[in-house]
Amino acid sequence: MLGSVSRVTTPPPPAEPTAPEVPPVAAVPPVDVVLPCLDEAAALPWILGRIPSGWRAIVVDNGSTDGSAELARSLGATVVREPRRGFGAACHAGLLASSAELVCLLDCDGSLDPAQLPRVIAPLVDGTADLVLGRRRPTSRGAWPLHARLANAELSRRLRARTGAPLHDLGPMRAARRERLLALGLGDRRSGYPLEMVLAAAAAGMRIAERPVDYRPRTGRSKVTGTLRGTRQAVRDMRAVLAAPPPTLLVIAKEPLPGRAKTRLTPPCTPEQAAALAEAALTDTLRTLSTVPAGRRLLVLDGTPGPWLPPGWEVVPQSAGGLDVRLAAAFAHAAPQAPALLVGMDTPQLTARMLAEPLSAAQRAGVDAWYGPATDGGFWALGLARPTAALARRLLLGVPMSCDRTGAVLQERLSASALTVRQLPDLTDVDTVHEAARVARLAPEGLFARCWRSVARTQAGSEVAG
Repeated sequence: MLGSVSRVTTPPPPAEPTAPEVPPVAAVPPVDVVLPCLDEAAALPWILGRIPSGWRAIVVDNGSTDGSAELARSLGATVVREPRRGFGAACHAGLLASSAELVCLLDCDGSLDPAQLPRVIAPLVDGTADLVLGRRRPTSRGAWPLHARLANAELSRRLRARTGAPLHDLGPMRAARRERLLALGLGDRRSGYPLEMVLAAAAAGMRIAERPVDYRPRTGRSKVTGTLRGTRQAVRDMRAVLAAPPPTLLVIAKEPLPGRAKTRLTPPCTPEQAAALAEAALTDTLRTLSTVPAGRRLLVLDGTPGPWLPPGWEVVPQSAGGLDVRLAAAFAHAAPQAPALLVGMDTPQLTARMLAEPLSAAQRAGVDAWYGPATDGGFWALGLARPTAALARRLLLGVPMSCDRTGAVLQERLSASALTVRQLPDLTDVDTVHEAARVARLAPEGLFARCWRSVARTQAGSEVAG
């Protein structure tokens, strides 16, 4: 994973400790500090005593036998138990247990000072970054072993080359908005979690920054770099994360023009109202998929793109033919080396996490295809781990479209092809006014829901309003 480090020069002497600083922000939203913990009773009193006032400490006990959980609870921390061993498992459990808008993650071994978290969180509050890492500055020569610093420098160099993010350290002190982290769908539950977070954040378009923080000698021995077994496992985990290419996301859509889009909504909607709802649904879908980690995002479009198209999307024309032909042809735009997932424009209630988690490097191992069933008997998503034009044609050509047998026939073909399929959540397609009302209730904050409420107000007392 780390490759040769012969080109990395010996790091300079440790920097002088940097004084804790409070960023010049008018107000900081609520903050939760997630602290993965495995036998850290010796460090906990100092760590918890340095948490900024008003912030909540969430200690995730990952199987401690030294009384860490009881001690943390007695010191006022919220304690969560995560029996599944692994740094990523503990971080994920803490993230799920958190409720604050902003979340920090921090090792619980005393090597990093929680009092310096405000400087890491400052770029989130002032809106200049979406994920911030603490760049470690050792306070003594024994704080950071030379071999670990060299390996970290090489890994950081690779990350800069791959993501373009200005990173010089893959440090464990981090801050982000909770919902953005959850939307990344991180799947690694061991030592690859920190690396996966950076790669996924970059692939999801998040702005990544770093701020200097002090790095002290840790309390006790590291569970990872302190043992040969832990080091080997960390190397294997990180290699797996680095080797997994980000997926291609495909959206097949029709330009939202009156008389051409969402015609099944008319009547009772006017063609203009139906087109407005189609544009809102497409906009919500594209915005959501813009936050899913991906290598490429392709809009397979019948028509011409408009101002609703977000940045970062490529537009390719749909092929001629029936819907089965056009769906199969869409996969020809994806490279076979990376997974590809195709969705339509009819499910604006879709969330980033619904796709990001099953497509993450750890969770897609052994999966050949992804299938998203629609409640009307069709399907809203189809993904292929190794997409080829021939496989797409074999699965899709001749499948009866827009009927209650569509999904069943596609599932039969997936099974006949001996593909291991992961099923995605059932979603409702927006084809009728009743389905539009249902979807608007499921995602009331979206543009589609707002557009629907506007349409319904103009149709008060009609079928639309119901």
